[in-house]
Amino acid sequence: MAYAATAGGSLPSMTAAPGVLALQRAMVWLVGASGAIVFIEPSPYELATLAAALIFFATGLRMRLVFMPLLLLLFLINIGYSISAVAVMDRPNVPNWIATSWYMAVTVIFFAMVISEDTAARLDMLRRGLVVGAVIAALAGIAGYFNLVPGGRDLLTLYDRARGTFKDPNVYGAFLVPPALFALQSAVSDKFGKSLRNAIAFGIMSLAILLAFSRAAWGMLIITSAAMLVLMVLTSRSQSQRSRIIIMALAVVVLAAALVAVLLSFDSIAQLFKQRASFDQSYDEGRFGRFGRHILGAEMALGLPFGIGPLQFNRYFPEDTHNSYLNAFMSGGWLSGVCYPALVFVTVLTSFRYVFVRVPWQPAYLAVFAAFLGTVGESFIIDTDHWRHFWMMLGTMWGTFVAAERWKANRDPTLTVRAKAS
Repeated sequence: MAYAATAGGSLPSMTAAPGVLALQRAMVWLVGASGAIVFIEPSPYELATLAAALIFFATGLRMRLVFMPLLLLLFLINIGYSISAVAVMDRPNVPNWIATSWYMAVTVIFFAMVISEDTAARLDMLRRGLVVGAVIAALAGIAGYFNLVPGGRDLLTLYDRARGTFKDPNVYGAFLVPPALFALQSAVSDKFGKSLRNAIAFGIMSLAILLAFSRAAWGMLIITSAAMLVLMVLTSRSQSQRSRIIIMALAVVVLAAALVAVLLSFDSIAQLFKQRASFDQSYDEGRFGRFGRHILGAEMALGLPFGIGPLQFNRYFPEDTHNSYLNAFMSGGWLSGVCYPALVFVTVLTSFRYVFVRVPWQPAYLAVFAAFLGTVGESFIIDTDHWRHFWMMLGTMWGTFVAAERWKANRDPTLTVRAKAS
């Protein structure tokens, strides 16, 4: 109850001039769209986020007391990283890794503050930006894979896998999942014209995810899509809406199966698909395979209060951790190792509280919720701790938590009165 009162009383209603609101929303769209281009550094995403932050703070965005727990956890995580990095700061890429970690933490706070106000409109603009950027990135990956542009295969693929405007196919595939969920959501629930456009966008992104040949991205797309659709059915306001979602979802499944069947008729795609779909991968098995490293690394972390420093795990083992929670222990010692999973799983547990709250932005929340949970699960088998879209979703989740509490308090003023009396 105290949280509801804090959230409801500390966040002012949107009173900015229409021109300022339009500029703010446009910057949210730009940040979402720019997240699709990250093969250069600094990427357009960094520049767009910086510009957006300057504009938002100049037009009234302020830190709120309700975000202090989030700020504290992010601060402790990065303090742990920084302390552990002191002994290895002269090694390649470590200073850049630390700077990137602090920057990601700042973006979380920024997104939380931005989304906590004017929530429905800003979430919609973020959704639109992400979908546009993802379609561009997906088309780039498809064009590169099928060599549709001169020199495109060398630039836009890696190891015969589509990577589009990213450096790595795995990150590329994972990035496309959240906007794919937004597109799928619109395809099964909106009016015909918008539904058709988003169905095409979903098909393009799904094809790109398939051609990235990332097993984690394949599984994440399937599982998160199913989870989101189930939640949409459970939270629908009418039987006709539920029926439409189910029918459209079945149509999407049939079309997706047909697309996969057509693609697998090409020998080169079928061979790589069979290879990547196998669970019998050499880098996963054995004492020093992916899962063996997890066990050995966990045993090692128990005796290292300050960790071994960022980017040092592969000095002891054949490859990186491929586990974000273990990496937090190894890169930042016990401080980061405790605070990082604490931040992630507190966010997850809190997020379940708002699934069935009928806020105006509930559909968008369900898409972000499903994508975020998928990424949290994926973090057990891959390093996601520097994925820009992961931190974007984390900040967005916290922003919606605060906005939902404010919305509930405004709908029922007795919540605030009772909280003050208690």
